Amino acid sequence: MNGLLVLNKTSFVAGELDLALMGRGDLTAFANGAVRLRNVVIAPTGGVSRRAGLRFVDTARGPGRLIAFEFNTQQTYLMVVTDQHLDIYADDVRVAGLDTPWTAAQIPQIAWTQSADTLLVTHPDVPPRKITRTGADSWSMAEWSFYEEDDVVYLPHHKFADDSVTLTPNATSGTITLTASAAVFQAGHVGLRLRLGGKQVLVTAVTSPTQATADVKQTLTSTATTKDWEEQSFSVLRGWPVTVCFHQGRLVIGGSRDLPNRLWLSKSMDLFNFDLGTGLDDESIEFSMLSDQVNAIRAVFSGRHLQVFTSGAEYMVTGTPLTPTAIQVTRQTRIGSPVDRMVPPRDVDGATHFVSRNGRDLCEFLYTDVEQAYQVHDLAMIAKHVMNGPLDQDYDAVHRLFHVVMSDGTLATLTIYRAEKVTAWTVFETDGRFLAVAAVEGAVFVLVERQGQIFIECFDDGFNLDCALTGTRTPPTMSWSGLDHLEGRSVRVLADGGAVADLTVASGHVTLAQPASTIQAGLAYAHEIEPLPPVAAVGQPLAPGQLVRMVLAHFRVLDTKALHIDTGRGPTPIPFRRFGDDRFGAEPPAFSGDVKVRAIGWSRNVMQPLWRISQDVPMPCTVLSVATEMKLAD
Repeated sequence: MNGLLVLNKTSFVAGELDLALMGRGDLTAFANGAVRLRNVVIAPTGGVSRRAGLRFVDTARGPGRLIAFEFNTQQTYLMVVTDQHLDIYADDVRVAGLDTPWTAAQIPQIAWTQSADTLLVTHPDVPPRKITRTGADSWSMAEWSFYEEDDVVYLPHHKFADDSVTLTPNATSGTITLTASAAVFQAGHVGLRLRLGGKQVLVTAVTSPTQATADVKQTLTSTATTKDWEEQSFSVLRGWPVTVCFHQGRLVIGGSRDLPNRLWLSKSMDLFNFDLGTGLDDESIEFSMLSDQVNAIRAVFSGRHLQVFTSGAEYMVTGTPLTPTAIQVTRQTRIGSPVDRMVPPRDVDGATHFVSRNGRDLCEFLYTDVEQAYQVHDLAMIAKHVMNGPLDQDYDAVHRLFHVVMSDGTLATLTIYRAEKVTAWTVFETDGRFLAVAAVEGAVFVLVERQGQIFIECFDDGFNLDCALTGTRTPPTMSWSGLDHLEGRSVRVLADGGAVADLTVASGHVTLAQPASTIQAGLAYAHEIEPLPPVAAVGQPLAPGQLVRMVLAHFRVLDTKALHIDTGRGPTPIPFRRFGDDRFGAEPPAFSGDVKVRAIGWSRNVMQPLWRISQDVPMPCTVLSVATEMKLAD
């Protein structure tokens, strides 16, 4: 039996689907998805376009992380954290640099939060730092300083020893000797503060595991033996804060190396004062996240409520406002967050996106008024193949793209419009490996490794090449310089918007065959669009072994300057140029309309696509819809 079947694909809003779904023609996502979408972005209206290229910004000192610092709408900065150094950029220009304590091995675990002109950075093995913008191009860095009054420092304390261990002071003031009932003192206690009965002393020497010398900072109440003693929570001996955020005018510290499930909230509007006082409404708060399993705090996030992400569960901390007597901690879900590195949660339209502990899910943590609780939805449910060990993530609110850096060097990108029910994955690839990402006021910066070098680059809608630069010359010239970062490499050059050539960079220069006024030079990347197997109708896949042949396909494109379509005989360029536009350097016209492509040949392999688009020509390409005429035969 022979028949003619017409399939109209008007949308790609389901994105790239996992191969495990190739037999699920009954899913709505099947009609709106594709088997491969590489280096393209998806519009909420359904079309798919070649992604923006990457503009070269600078060569980084090495691998690391990117941090967005937004002082105000006119002054934004990109911070590049590498091995024991921080470089600060404004408008693609390095304006400052600072030495830092974080080694390359420690950088994956750093966490940060910003308030006004100050960035707070934490790591469980390094004293936390405060990085402050002190002027237009002036920056400083210092260790945290907790509030101090009358030689008393108001920082958190905790009893790390067994509860039965006692201390006995030999005096109530001056320089005293402390005797412990068990071996608790270590050399690392020197310089730390202890509290006995709520009064503070400073350890000046450790003479044995059971005896230490201290200076009294607050007169002790007596010399009686007491179990009521504790030492400062954060120190070289006990470790430092894991994560930090601001919430309701309080500084929130989540976990430390030796107290992984503890939460501290500063006094209200007094960010470095952790005085518990007598429990008044504005005084500090601290408690442990107790549950039926050890839940090490991995991130704290200020959203509709204070959200706490741990290694095994997610919590909501409520109170309007949060006070020592009006605070409630409620476990919401049991997903867990990564423990080997910090992948910062990000806000997307009121929902918090976080990576699951197993690295296979991108979770949407969203509060529902009906349930009065948070629920988790896996945004990668139908695209598990893109989740390959998430390393970093950030959200580009301007283009509504959520970028996740993967350990395989790809950048998985999610187009998300919750109200329109658009959740579409694509994958960005480049000649190298993506290492980190940060969105800075609408500009998305990435750290990319290319042949052993690390580059800072920025997605730019005006570029169609990676690691690229543009130049303009009057009069036109053949020799162009400034490409030292690509020395010895073969680069793609787009001259005067039309002529394309592959040239090798020598001494930072490329030489064109003919003079040009403007060029764009960088590394080529290919975008790919490959459809899912054909179906007779929604929910009706083709019968096993059924013969199928594409007769004709209509591609509706928008503002497209290059289109290469493969119907089984290799990519074939579709000519858009009009008469007279074939001279060197002539920019091809942008074409909008329908392109008709014919094909021949039968196939029994339903996994073989009827058509595909694959091209590395550095010119815009947007496909809105595809209508396919097929013949079927038994």
